[in-house]
Amino acid sequence: MKTALWVAAGLLALTNIASAAEQGDWSFRAGPYTVNPESNNGDLVRVDDGVALGFDFTYFYSPNWAIEVLAATPFSHDINLIDGTAIGETKHLPPTFSLQYHFSIDGSFHPYVGAGLNYTLFFDEKAEGPLAGSKLELDGSFGLAAQLGADLDINDNWFVNAEVRYMQIESDAKLDGVVVTKAKINPLVAGITLGYRF
Repeated sequence: MKTALWVAAGLLALTNIASAAEQGDWSFRAGPYTVNPESNNGDLVRVDDGVALGFDFTYFYSPNWAIEVLAATPFSHDINLIDGTAIGETKHLPPTFSLQYHFSIDGSFHPYVGAGLNYTLFFDEKAEGPLAGSKLELDGSFGLAAQLGADLDINDNWFVNAEVRYMQIESDAKLDGVVVTKAKINPLVAGITLGYRF
């Protein structure tokens, strides 16, 4: 905790010039994201946490309003039965489109909220353990998404970002073509990224 406070203080010391976004600005951010599915996210199975590199592009069509596209390298998840028995694994990609509102606050701290639509594509599903030899499939999912975050300026162009997202992700889990359960993943997604404004 003390280290985090010293880092934050150091970043604030570097912010000599406030750099609010203007109409026509773009920003790019990249960094680690973790996907934390809700507990008890299925009647028969649970999907574990996953970590991957996330990145996004944001376009400001006014100083306050922006459109963002979020993408990532594949997240990997273990799939377990309720009792903890490992039965498979999967990967997914979570492209998300959001409309953001950035609050008008003087200084180097720029909070925002956003809402939009997520599509989750599952792939490379593999059955293992007691289900080894069976074909495991997870259907793609469309759902709502919401976010809360903030940018902290380092200088005119560079900034750090922290945010939390909620994504509505529910998928039919199929075994050998038969739906066996609905996985209600609905994760909280947290990320800390480095951004560049241009």
